Amino acid sequence: MAKKIQNHSNVTKTKSSIVPRLRSLYSERVTSSLMKRFEYSNMMNVPKLLSISINMGIGDGKTNSKAIDSAINELTLITGQKPVVTLSKKDISNFKIRKSWPVGCKVTLRSSKMYEFLDRLIAVALPRTRDFRGLSFKSFDGYGNYNFGIQEQIIFTEIDYDKIESINGMNVTIVTSAKSDDEAYWLLTEMGLPLRKKPSKKEKEIA
Repeated sequence: MAKKIQNHSNVTKTKSSIVPRLRSLYSERVTSSLMKRFEYSNMMNVPKLLSISINMGIGDGKTNSKAIDSAINELTLITGQKPVVTLSKKDISNFKIRKSWPVGCKVTLRSSKMYEFLDRLIAVALPRTRDFRGLSFKSFDGYGNYNFGIQEQIIFTEIDYDKIESINGMNVTIVTSAKSDDEAYWLLTEMGLPLRKKPSKKEKEIA
């Protein structure tokens, strides 16, 4: 019995000791690159990723409970974390929605799960997007956070096309500690997010 407990603890330690690839990339290369680019005097000033939120809206969630259950299962498979159901905050007569009716689900990732999800998104999911030509560099919110939409959840390899209720899109918000959109842009670019090239000041002046 004691051997089994010891073996289980060794397996747990091994799993916890595995560092996500993007976290290693940030500490080994991205930090030094950003310090050179923005001339930070202290390493603590270098921006970093704080969290990633994924929100999936379900149009017929108010009448179809299977759609909500399916969305929860899909988001759990994609992120590795069970999402929470989002409820409408008020009555919307145009859409025939009452207050507190289920309208979707969302999940917020931090630490290792955040880096692992971003790695799969960059390396596998986004390249599978139809006619993908890079993400817009204009989708920053002015506070160093980046928002973009995914039209189909089937770009993730965890999703079995034959087992889904319907094709659903999702919104992804990447929250960083950057104080400006320019810092956030270069942070995400160095991390490998396929953002379209931002024109330089000279190119803007010529245009």
